[in-house]
Amino acid sequence: MKKLIECVPNFSEGNDMNIIKKITDQIESTDGVKLIDVDPGKATNRTVVTFVGEPESVCEAAFLAVKKAQELIDMRKHKGEHPRFGATDVLPLVPVANISMEETVEFARKLAQRIGEELNIPTYCYEFAAKEEKRKNLANCRSGEYEGLPDKLASDDWGPDFGPKSFTESVSKSGATAVSARNFLIAYNVNLNTTSTRRANAIAFDIREKGRVKREGDKLTGKIIKDENGYPVFEPGMLKCVKGIGWYIEEYGIAQLSFNLTDITVTSVHEVFEAACKRAEARGLRVTGSELVGVIPLNALLNAGRYFLKKQNRSAGIADSEIIKIAVKSLGLDDLSVFDPQKKIIEYLLEDKDSRQLKNLTIKEFVEETASESPAPGGGSISAYMGALGAALGTMVANLSSHKRGWDDRWEEFSDWAERGKFYHERLLLLVDEDTKAFNGIMDAFGLPKKTETDIATRKQAIQDATRYAIEVPYKVMQLCFESMQVMKAMAQTGNSNSASDAGVGAIAARAGVMGAFLNVKINSGTFEDKSFVEEILTEGDKIEKEALKLEKEILDIVNQKIKS
Repeated sequence: MKKLIECVPNFSEGNDMNIIKKITDQIESTDGVKLIDVDPGKATNRTVVTFVGEPESVCEAAFLAVKKAQELIDMRKHKGEHPRFGATDVLPLVPVANISMEETVEFARKLAQRIGEELNIPTYCYEFAAKEEKRKNLANCRSGEYEGLPDKLASDDWGPDFGPKSFTESVSKSGATAVSARNFLIAYNVNLNTTSTRRANAIAFDIREKGRVKREGDKLTGKIIKDENGYPVFEPGMLKCVKGIGWYIEEYGIAQLSFNLTDITVTSVHEVFEAACKRAEARGLRVTGSELVGVIPLNALLNAGRYFLKKQNRSAGIADSEIIKIAVKSLGLDDLSVFDPQKKIIEYLLEDKDSRQLKNLTIKEFVEETASESPAPGGGSISAYMGALGAALGTMVANLSSHKRGWDDRWEEFSDWAERGKFYHERLLLLVDEDTKAFNGIMDAFGLPKKTETDIATRKQAIQDATRYAIEVPYKVMQLCFESMQVMKAMAQTGNSNSASDAGVGAIAARAGVMGAFLNVKINSGTFEDKSFVEEILTEGDKIEKEALKLEKEILDIVNQKIKS
């Protein structure tokens, strides 16, 4: 699974689209990165850019963009309403998928160091990337703004983490940059059946973390309670990591609750939606739907879909596309306009749309491609495909059992099995293409030049590396196929008896996947030079094959007994 991070740099130019285009061209020229959004603001004289990709590619694109901004933007001439202290003012990195915050922090700090040392731009690390508590807050790092930089840079307490500590000619032009690692922020609006901004604000104050001002006596007209410093005291709202206000949208003719979810690992989209529904109802209003501004990670929407499926006592072991449909309809994301998952979900925006990927072919196309004179897809890909189909059959029986009339008290049991089966058939489907890539990797390695001794050594190592991977992929197929058979066994034993034969066919397909993949492990091991690795993996593979045959017999015995009775 690919690691994905988002980068949201803010550049101190919001009027000259030619400059903005030259900066974003640097991002788009970097392989492995997808430019998602460019949002210039004239009054702020600032442009917010959003792009996503694998960490190394994103950091390279970010560096090139900072370099181009340094070249094109002169902070000595900059004026705008937004706080700022540099041509590239802030540069946050955000973990999106399959990467931890700790890893993201490391990437942020390395990027900050590179900007400081290679571009000679004073660079501060803030939020999770900060090296000391007082620097976590961006406002502290940026205090004094551009005009205060000469004194700030020379300060013992507030000098930059990386880069020059004096206000040189170069620094006077570029200013400073703040780099961070932070959580994903989702801009999310909830639609109300009212035009009243005041009532929308009341609901937003109920929900947002900051809450509302405390008053003596009457909550609306009572005297504001203040602390010892004279600042208003706030009564906290319902949900952590949520900022919100109410406003009226003339375009739609309704009031909305406008929220920023600053950490969806603490408070999710569906939790905000449910809270809005309850507080609206308590105030005599109704939520009619919601609106997602910008993009969202796939898992956030899947979690919402699973939540609403659970409320319906329905299995969540269904295709992601179906879970997303449930999420969209339950949250009313299509209330104001069409919601297109392909344009709103980050992972889908980055997905390889190559229709020639094996998993994207129709059954007919896949069969014809297999039958062609091309050596790939071969037995390894077919083994993974058989395993995926077997696990899918087990998942089907679980979903049918979950939905069976009279078994309502068992829906969660079968939903758990369906989700487990879904895990296996999704992973195996990915390995259909991965096995073909592994084979092609060997062919590419054999095609490397062999004119010099260095060429020969490089080619030999490449062949060995590719061969090892071509052993590891079908071995992984074996493991997944075998493990998936537990789903078929459970469904043969306890699932809908009318679908017992499907569980049996699933077991046969999974066992075939094990045996077919093992043949590929063995044939690819023949030329691999690390014999201790080969011996270990063949021994383990032999055990898996024997256990799979034994388990298949157990499952088929159960199935045949069910059919007889």
